[in-house]
Amino acid sequence: GEVYYRSKYLRSDTYNCNIEANRIVVSEFGTMAYPDPCKNIFAKAFSYLSHTIPEFTDNCLINIMKSGDDFYATSETNFIRKINPQTLDTLEKVDYSKYVAVNVTTSHPHYDSAGNTLNMGTSIVDKGKTKYVLFKIPSSVPEQEKKKSRFKHLEVVCTIPSRSLLHPSYYHSFGITENYIIFIEQPFRLDIVKMATAYIRGVSWASCLAFNKDEKTWFHFVDRKTKKEVSTKFYTDALVFFHHINAYEEDGHIIFDIIAYADNSLYDMFYLKNLSEDFEEKNKLTSFPTCKRFVVPLQYDKDAEVGSHLVTLPSTATAVKEKDGSIYCQPEVLCEGIELPRINYDYNGKKYKYVYATKVQWSPVPVKIAKFNTQTKEMLQWGEDHCWPSEPIFVPSPDAREEDDGVVLTCVVRTDPKELPFLVVLDAKTFTELGRATVDVEMHLDLHGIFIPERDLKTE
Repeated sequence: GEVYYRSKYLRSDTYNCNIEANRIVVSEFGTMAYPDPCKNIFAKAFSYLSHTIPEFTDNCLINIMKSGDDFYATSETNFIRKINPQTLDTLEKVDYSKYVAVNVTTSHPHYDSAGNTLNMGTSIVDKGKTKYVLFKIPSSVPEQEKKKSRFKHLEVVCTIPSRSLLHPSYYHSFGITENYIIFIEQPFRLDIVKMATAYIRGVSWASCLAFNKDEKTWFHFVDRKTKKEVSTKFYTDALVFFHHINAYEEDGHIIFDIIAYADNSLYDMFYLKNLSEDFEEKNKLTSFPTCKRFVVPLQYDKDAEVGSHLVTLPSTATAVKEKDGSIYCQPEVLCEGIELPRINYDYNGKKYKYVYATKVQWSPVPVKIAKFNTQTKEMLQWGEDHCWPSEPIFVPSPDAREEDDGVVLTCVVRTDPKELPFLVVLDAKTFTELGRATVDVEMHLDLHGIFIPERDLKTE
């Protein structure tokens, strides 16, 4: 019946450098930092050159990843930081690029049934090619190699060439089913030439991302056994998305659910100049988050006529054969206005019913949390006035029989700084409140979190 709260800044190299200099000296995605103007001209010229493919920050502020018995704070650069999940102490820094040729990675890895960690990253202009790299970090290493880093055993599962050498897609997550990896190449792209000159031009790397509404969004499916990509080309209209919800296979189809936008207005809202006092008046999303279900027929009649519908499952999602043999997919809209989706991870890659998510209105700031039933389209909600909940995290009951046996956790901050923030625990079935724990601290809205059962904590 007791709750303890602990919070600590990640003591990254970035944090330590900035604190020591008493200003921002390490460039972040949205903040370009410059060397000391007193330095001589040669040092300055050198720093300009060294920013072509930049030395990225280790300010790992997006998610927590489990790897074997260890936990790492992650962001979207090539650095992750090991942390002690009990004391929150910052431990060693891992540079993915020492083990696999990637410059950026996602902060939403997947875990397979053996406990291995799967993740994706982009290799920018490596040997004249830009490609997306899927890699696996083993959950355990051979006994005689225990002293060595687990990352030395990292294995590249497969690579997917970028459709454009100088404009790779931005992506924040990927999908997985029992037999396939799902990668969506969206027309929200990074301009590498702009990125290489961003430092000289005095702009942030974030400004080197652009959305092209006239391009297609391509779906890539990689067979996990053969490590080969499905040869049929599947695509849909231009969209921007950050979060995969879940994916599974059924009767020769791959079904995957994502939260998509018609443009990149969400992304632009996070510029500091847009987070002003009149945030509510000025910053309305021009495109609402929409939960979309795509149904992709992997096994279909190869002799089907051009223009024929290939989806044979009961769904309003369509897949139509084009003249050139590619297949044009249109989604079923499941619901609108949810973000930061989570599921019962025991159902990851399998047929599932429930999504736990934040409910958003005019902005990316969550006002409620919701439980959405993908089959009946029913939605349960929890919220209170002037309360801003974080991404809900589902924790299954130890003896769970059904998908929603368990509790949902969310941290809530309030508009009035005198009102204390709290952790709320909901019954995942009914969404009724089981309890709340108020803490006398200044808490902030967070992004992604992880629940760690006691059995997964090594007592060091």
